[in-house]
Amino acid sequence: MKILVVEDDPRIASIIAECLGKQNYTVEVVEDGELALAYIQSTHYDLLILDWMLPKLDGLAVCHRLRTQENSMPILMLTDRDTSAAKVQGLDVGADDYVVKPFDLSELLARVRALLRRGKTPIAEATLSWGVLNVDTAQCTSTYSNQQLPLTPKEYSLIELFLRNGDRILNYEMILDRVWTFDDSPGKDAVKTHLKSIRQKLKKAGAPADIIENVYGVGYRLNSKYLA
Repeated sequence: MKILVVEDDPRIASIIAECLGKQNYTVEVVEDGELALAYIQSTHYDLLILDWMLPKLDGLAVCHRLRTQENSMPILMLTDRDTSAAKVQGLDVGADDYVVKPFDLSELLARVRALLRRGKTPIAEATLSWGVLNVDTAQCTSTYSNQQLPLTPKEYSLIELFLRNGDRILNYEMILDRVWTFDDSPGKDAVKTHLKSIRQKLKKAGAPADIIENVYGVGYRLNSKYLA
């Protein structure tokens, strides 16, 4: 497994690289966002560990650019901003997990292992459908009535989660546990923000507003009247 660490603090970068190296990961380190993008364009990495505050191009911008380019590589964000708003901001641009500095190396390794395992999870079904809403799990894409939905990686994960569960009601805790990997979850606002964006994109593709149904006080599910 090959990991790119993007960190401008030489001490922190060295500690992370040494720790990962002892676990037999192949590690490369760069110190700014522009250089990170150049490395990613020329080399395949299984995971990106990305600091928020970087010279030339910050972590949020790097993450956003990668997701805009449909790069689905797992991204673990490092930051000293321990607030719900900051976490939501990082998730909104496509980060998969979030570690707050100063961090425990055993926790960092656990999160790395979790993200790498997720990338290797076998796919049980190639296509999931709910009426004319479809997910191609092999390509990580979703369509509505044959129109591709321009989803972020986190939005795609939510759509796939709903299709795998059909009309089963999913509460906030279940959604956060299945879609976000870190123990300190970002809270209900993150789910609401992503679902609002998904609904807007579905609406543009011609989907009814209530295809993802809000079961008041309980959670969300796919609306069974659109199954046929």
